[in-house]
Amino acid sequence: MPILSFLQNSKAAERRGHRGPEDHALRDDRTGLYHAEYFNELLTLERRRCERSHDSVLLMCADLKAFGDASDRREIAAAVMRIFSRVTRETDIKGWHVRGTVVGIMFTQLSEQGKNRKATVQRIINKCSDSLGASSDLERLSNVHISWHAYPEEFLEASTGSRSEGISGTGKGETSRRRRLSLWTKRLIDIAGSLTAMILLSPAFLAIAALVKLDSEGPVFFRQERIGLGGKKFVFLKFRSMCVNNDPGIHKAYVTGLIRASKNNGANGEKGPRDTYKIKDDPRVTSLGKVLRKTSLDELPQFINVLKGDMSLVGPRPPILYECQNYDLWHRRRVMEMKPGITGLWQVEGRSALPFDDAVRMDIKYVREWSLWMDLMIIFKTPLAVLTCKGAY
Repeated sequence: MPILSFLQNSKAAERRGHRGPEDHALRDDRTGLYHAEYFNELLTLERRRCERSHDSVLLMCADLKAFGDASDRREIAAAVMRIFSRVTRETDIKGWHVRGTVVGIMFTQLSEQGKNRKATVQRIINKCSDSLGASSDLERLSNVHISWHAYPEEFLEASTGSRSEGISGTGKGETSRRRRLSLWTKRLIDIAGSLTAMILLSPAFLAIAALVKLDSEGPVFFRQERIGLGGKKFVFLKFRSMCVNNDPGIHKAYVTGLIRASKNNGANGEKGPRDTYKIKDDPRVTSLGKVLRKTSLDELPQFINVLKGDMSLVGPRPPILYECQNYDLWHRRRVMEMKPGITGLWQVEGRSALPFDDAVRMDIKYVREWSLWMDLMIIFKTPLAVLTCKGAY
């Protein structure tokens, strides 16, 4: 049974005063909360729905770590749910966000826009705060830490003045041991691979640096602020391929138009434009820069970014800040769940020849289906993509 259909059926069962055997299996008997795995799957699905519908979802987390005993935490969780049951709707979803430690209440379908949505969020927060403050067991519940998270994130910070950490779709404690081991192995591969590449390619590094200085005035490296994992900013390095003091507005206007055109076409049920992500005949690029870009040699300094931990050998493309400002919600998934990479799925499948939306979809596919084996396959395919120069400008 599809999970959302099951949720609707279980809600109907609750209204009739009973629960089916499947519903019973998905809930904690003592608290009535959905188990963490199921709750976080629903949270992920709700986030995906918001990306398309432009609704919002608000998540309240009640952290019970201050209560050391597992039995005490279950008792407090049940008490917290009784208090908040007075201010929540039947459609609001309640469960363990982190198993046995953090309780979550998901307030869904906040479809109002602008000021109306901010007012709705503030009203929910105020009602929950007032309800908790009016509890007869306030002294004991004072050790419960309440935090608010949202997707999309902006409206929560604007309406409450508090920082929204955003909704990742899973509790931090729910990452599987196998995935943690895989991510740790990925980091080891990044360190070993970047160090090896920098040592083996050191003659090329020195030669390119000298040629850049001889070809035009300016620094060897081009530094630019990019967006990394979870929206964190970092300084992105490349060999300089443009003249200094050039006008960044050329690229900004181009990318903004490209993204907006893809949104408009997508809204009409059409495919995005066939324009490529990079400007084919960019007047700012030097004669040496054209060669460096065509062969992707300008990307070599990014091994330094990998060594520092800002990037990975394989991952989604790291966007520029002004690019992200024009993103639709679903575009953001390329930076929220995986470190950006020097190479990636869209680079080996088409590079800049892909339309913008298709490139983003390939990054999201990589994030969704990621494995160490996929990384290795992309790494092996990268030299061929570089040598053929397909889609490189």
